[in-house]
Amino acid sequence: MCSDATNWDEDAYRESVLKERDFQTRTVFRTAWPPSLYPNPDTLLVASSDGSIASYSIPSCISNLHHPFSYSNSDTDKSLAEPTRFFQGHDGPAYDLKFYGDGEDALLLSCGDDGRIRGWRWKELTSPNYSVSSHGNDIKPILDLVTPQHRGPWGALSPIPENNAIAVNTQGGSVFAASGDSCSYCWDVETGKVKMVFKGHSDYLHCIVARNSSNQIITGSEDGTARIWDCKSGKSIQVIDPGKDLKLQGSVSWVGCVALDASESWLACSRGRNISLWNLPASECVSRISTRATVQDMLFDNNQILAVGADPLLNRYDMNGVILSQIQCAPPSAFSISLYPTGVVAVGGYGCLVDVISQFGSHMCTFHCQCV
Repeated sequence: MCSDATNWDEDAYRESVLKERDFQTRTVFRTAWPPSLYPNPDTLLVASSDGSIASYSIPSCISNLHHPFSYSNSDTDKSLAEPTRFFQGHDGPAYDLKFYGDGEDALLLSCGDDGRIRGWRWKELTSPNYSVSSHGNDIKPILDLVTPQHRGPWGALSPIPENNAIAVNTQGGSVFAASGDSCSYCWDVETGKVKMVFKGHSDYLHCIVARNSSNQIITGSEDGTARIWDCKSGKSIQVIDPGKDLKLQGSVSWVGCVALDASESWLACSRGRNISLWNLPASECVSRISTRATVQDMLFDNNQILAVGADPLLNRYDMNGVILSQIQCAPPSAFSISLYPTGVVAVGGYGCLVDVISQFGSHMCTFHCQCV
């Protein structure tokens, strides 16, 4: 059967193809649960590769799902969710989200490829005065920090280094950034000034956590090491090499993510397809875990480790490295895992897919983050 090409719009067709390709390749780099007193999660925040930050209603996503108690790899089981709030956080990918403080007075912090750390009052973001807009440019940050540039020969300024991850210390009034110039920066939230620069890694930083009970931070780098830093002196007090005496599978050698348990006595470091577990008071590696794919994010759930990576699996390990469960999840490659206090887990990753999994291991909902 022949079709009429008289009204064919080549430009519109090209634009639709590019838009569909962009939609399929967008990535969720971070999910975060906002502070809440409710036993069940209500809102999930998502930072994406297009620089946007959006919030989604979990009850709405569950109600829109045709088969809420089953899971399939087919797209028929993934709804296209509309955000309840949307704004453009960064020029370029948004890599991390953290809350500074609790309750309505909390600040939502984000960092990204543009080298900025930005902060918004959570109370204002949840106000009914704000609504979803076409561009999200009507929501202005109250905090806007820029990673310092460095002067090279003849006074030339370097490009602004990206910020790949952030951590916070509310007691010290500080936010820490893991940057692309191999340094970590400590910012004063009140003044917006750099309080300290942590130098010692030989390559850019992937991750950072704050060990607030000891006034320390821990960074992971492309150079294959993690470092523990004293926040009073700015000095590196310990270098952790997760690859020491370990024959890695493949050529991946960087420390992609680090995680602290609630007691801040146990540290998990990922290096390629391996996780090493360290007892910090003893400065000793107590176990190593081999994984099927490169680990891209992890966290502690009491005495267990949850990890996601370059395969569609949510893995749960005990402290001895024994695998307790593996749950199939929607993103073919997952970059973010976040845990609600009641045990609900959100996994985000490639394809702008988010999977919300209950504390019992069932899939509550799976959705695509919609472009606004």
